[in-house]
Amino acid sequence: MSSLIYSINPWLVAVGLNTILLGLAAIAPKKLLTPAGLFHAWLLAILIWVTLGWQGYAVVMFYFIVGSGVTRIGMAQKEAEGIAEKRSGARGPENVWGSALIGALCALGVGLINSGFFVPIPQPLLLLAYVASFSTKLADTTASEVGKAYGKSTFLITTFQPVPRGTEGAVSLEGTLAGIVASVAIAFVGWGVGLIDLLGVAWCVLAAFIATNLESVIGATLQSKYTWLTNEVVNIFNTLIGAIASVLIAWTWINIIN
Repeated sequence: MSSLIYSINPWLVAVGLNTILLGLAAIAPKKLLTPAGLFHAWLLAILIWVTLGWQGYAVVMFYFIVGSGVTRIGMAQKEAEGIAEKRSGARGPENVWGSALIGALCALGVGLINSGFFVPIPQPLLLLAYVASFSTKLADTTASEVGKAYGKSTFLITTFQPVPRGTEGAVSLEGTLAGIVASVAIAFVGWGVGLIDLLGVAWCVLAAFIATNLESVIGATLQSKYTWLTNEVVNIFNTLIGAIASVLIAWTWINIIN
């Protein structure tokens, strides 16, 4: 009986906690999520809590709160210039899964391991990839939004020619530095809750930098050519690159020191 209660309890906590938060978000004057976005975020949050506990939940909540905050930086100016996120930054289902699909798959992998199933990737590397995926996405979001609001000079990453703020594939010094700070902050959250070690923080930040710049290259070269390559699809590739890069960096380091 005790084992049954133990197995059910995380689900009860996850459903109860996130239903309360969903209700609060639904009545909040500032809408951070659309109604459909709220439901999908509720599903995501339950999955993360059940598979990774409060530690994984802390990382995804940090991403959501900070990411939503930076999206609203200079909103009036960005809306006037036509470069603001749609719906004044309120996220729909496509945004939820575009940002969190890779992290959710990493969390699911950890959950399967803890349930006794075989997963070819060791749990520490899955946890690293989980944190790196959100470190990458927060870096990308912060760099983009700060660059659109405060970038004094924006350049196309493939040619370094000046382009207007908000151009796909554009980068700025202000946005790049803000993105690095954001990736460091969320990586330290992952370290603080025990998901990764201090070396993992470095791997997450480096992976986020690599992935964010490759995402800009994709935006500059491919996104306008293929209609299926929406911002949300690019976000999935972005976080996937960050997750894979962190694992490859860690694996390379382990092999060097051994």
